[in-house]
Amino acid sequence: MPPSLPSTINIREPRWDQSTFQGRAKHFFMVTDPRNLLLSGAMLEEARRVVEDYRAGRIPPGLTEDQLWKAKYIYDSAFHPDTGEKMLLVGRMSAQVPMNMTITGCMLTFYRTTPAVLFWQWVNQSFNAVVNYTNRSGDAPITPSQLATAYVSATTGAVVTALGLKSLTKHLPAIIGRYVPFAAVAAANCINIPLMRQRELKLGIPVTDENGNRLGESTAAAQKAIFQVVVSRISMAAPAMAIPPVIMNALEKRAFLKRYPYLNAPLQVGLVGFCLVFATPLCCALFPQKSSMPVSRLEPEVQARIREKDPQLETVYFNKGL
Repeated sequence: MPPSLPSTINIREPRWDQSTFQGRAKHFFMVTDPRNLLLSGAMLEEARRVVEDYRAGRIPPGLTEDQLWKAKYIYDSAFHPDTGEKMLLVGRMSAQVPMNMTITGCMLTFYRTTPAVLFWQWVNQSFNAVVNYTNRSGDAPITPSQLATAYVSATTGAVVTALGLKSLTKHLPAIIGRYVPFAAVAAANCINIPLMRQRELKLGIPVTDENGNRLGESTAAAQKAIFQVVVSRISMAAPAMAIPPVIMNALEKRAFLKRYPYLNAPLQVGLVGFCLVFATPLCCALFPQKSSMPVSRLEPEVQARIREKDPQLETVYFNKGL
């Protein structure tokens, strides 16, 4: 009979070392795995039972460490970490690749007319709003007014950027016009994320020492966290919106696509999906989830409070978000 699983495994943290890019990449490949969307309700409930029993100290006979970690990642893929509620299907991290490949592929395919630009930028920002709402913090929830402001502002910014660049690139080579959707998405991310997290920019985010002891709230840490998330989101979109246009521009000059023009959209979606399968987890892993900064770069009043508690402390840590 195999030995009983120890009760000391910390399944509240990722399985792999998050101080290394490789460890973070392995973690996010599991978190964004689209196959989790195909799991039945019974399998999700079984994973929930395993995780909650283990946290309560009840270890089923025969449970292996690999089975425990598999249940943990299935549980994390479907249930909100703060509230424990089952998340909306399209808002889960495992839906990022299939949803984004469809939306991005269509944005790159149907970019020539103004109605198409308006429609697909609206669809993209509507999806982003669903993702932001689904993954909202349980401790500092997004209010409906914040969600609406960010949604309207990001959609407006994306549409204005797309239509403005579209008019500027009319007389330039066709390949330049294909990059207009990427510029619009980048602009929307620069608007959407800071607006969605405006409370953090005003009041700060919690900063801790290495052991997780809370030291206060810092707006400087919030600014760094939001900057890192914006960079990650834009980097995530870059390969999927930069590589397919080059390939499609070359293919459209050949007889094959001229003969079968209806294959344009499926080919574009497929190319985008291939890029996103790798870009999504790798770009989520660009920065540690538990980010850090020197105490000397915090606001003076926050520095003073920290120095009172621990004069020797040089570095603080914070959760950057996703």
